[in-house]
Amino acid sequence: IKQSKPLPEINPDEVPYDLPKGWEWCRWNHVALKIGDIDHKMPNEVTDGVPYVSPRDFFGKNEINFAQAKKISVQDFEALRLKIQPQKFDIIFPRYGTLGVNRFVLVDIDFLASYSCAVIKNIEGFIEPKYSYYYSISKLVRGEIERYTKKTTQANVGVQSIQIFLYPLPPLAEQRRIVAKIDELMARCDRLEKLRGDRDRKQIAVHNSTLNRLLIAKEQSEFNTAWQFITQHFSELYAVKENVTELRKAILQLAVMGKLVPQDPNDQPASELLREIEAEKQRLVKEGKIKQSKPLPEIKPDEILYELPKGWKWVRLGNISQIIGGFAYKSNSFQMEGTKQVLRLGNIRPDLLRLNENPVFINDSIGELTSEYCLLKNDILITMTGTRAKRDYLYTVCIEENPINGVSLYFNQRVGAIRLFFKPKYINLALKVEILKDVIFLSATGSANQANIGISNLREWVLPLPPLAEQHRIVAKIDQLMALCDNLEKQIDAANSKQTNLLNAVMTKI
Repeated sequence: IKQSKPLPEINPDEVPYDLPKGWEWCRWNHVALKIGDIDHKMPNEVTDGVPYVSPRDFFGKNEINFAQAKKISVQDFEALRLKIQPQKFDIIFPRYGTLGVNRFVLVDIDFLASYSCAVIKNIEGFIEPKYSYYYSISKLVRGEIERYTKKTTQANVGVQSIQIFLYPLPPLAEQRRIVAKIDELMARCDRLEKLRGDRDRKQIAVHNSTLNRLLIAKEQSEFNTAWQFITQHFSELYAVKENVTELRKAILQLAVMGKLVPQDPNDQPASELLREIEAEKQRLVKEGKIKQSKPLPEIKPDEILYELPKGWKWVRLGNISQIIGGFAYKSNSFQMEGTKQVLRLGNIRPDLLRLNENPVFINDSIGELTSEYCLLKNDILITMTGTRAKRDYLYTVCIEENPINGVSLYFNQRVGAIRLFFKPKYINLALKVEILKDVIFLSATGSANQANIGISNLREWVLPLPPLAEQHRIVAKIDQLMALCDNLEKQIDAANSKQTNLLNAVMTKI
């Protein structure tokens, strides 16, 4: 090894806490054989060669996936290994992005770590390697990373900074006792984690089974039995956040099945509401305010997902609304500020407008020319493109006012507006129900990764329509139950926080 440069003296104000007698504060490079990285030049990738690992190959608690790592030629490996080569019991320390998500090498094979990582080689026989690894993932090192991180486009910490990290050095025999105790306690933590995971999985399985019984119940007695089970075991079932998430979904599904609020035989039926909507559409067509839309196909029996209560009706979205596709605004027409903002896909999340997410604006003349793409109060904004695997599309936001803070909102291509002929809140909720979204998902076009939903698909989307009065009751009940779910999540967070604070208090005393 080469003679290393002298390291700076440790100032008293750097020391975060007092060490026991027999320990010593030093710099990491004082007790490492070498801390370094390879040349900052990515070698050519080959099909069959020596693994060249980076943080993207790190999994689990201390796993390195050598099989999926990039491969480099033997010639490049031989040249690069001269500077530093990770070996068994060395530490790989990512310096970019996932700072300090370190790996302790437990294999004895030839490989290299990317130049985005530092390699820490231990001095065999003087430092217990696993003690250094446990130190490297400690709170102390997280603080040192924060102290020396360079705040650039991608946060990073340099090799020379890692070399001068503060290192609490115990006697060698105590290092070994510390490692043995940590291993013992970590094994107990693993067992506790497994027990907790098993318990949570059982709670989730029982809860999902019960919700399924609620959703498929054909008789009121079956429904009551499932609901009674939930009420009897409420505190156990809703100690897990995943169950609250599923409860939210079930509430929405029960709502569109007519099982959330009782029906009132005095309500005007949905069929009458449809006739009124059609009369209103024809009036607007005669006045030239909207265009006459093409007739939609009759709903086929195989499109009907379940039986609706009396007074409800299956309809196509185009029967009860106007659906307008966004305008393809040219990027060279955008400006950084103004009073007319164009909403793009990135500005829209479920029930949320992110108006400060890369905002773009158009001038008044373009706004006037494209006035039909200006959102109106009570429009439902909907995204029409997203990732197929995640199904992160068909996000909806109900527009309750426009302009917002003096800024008018227009919608870009791949975003649509659903303009209903009655209050939109029930339909906005129905558009979120997974069994209904699954139907339109089947009609999506695009690549293997990207799903696109067209205006014609939206117009033909089959939805359950309750009487207008019942829609209002459903929305009020959903608001009430979603507030309950919010409180449940807060209680879970509070319980977890209480446990964490208790643990911290115990650890502080220790």
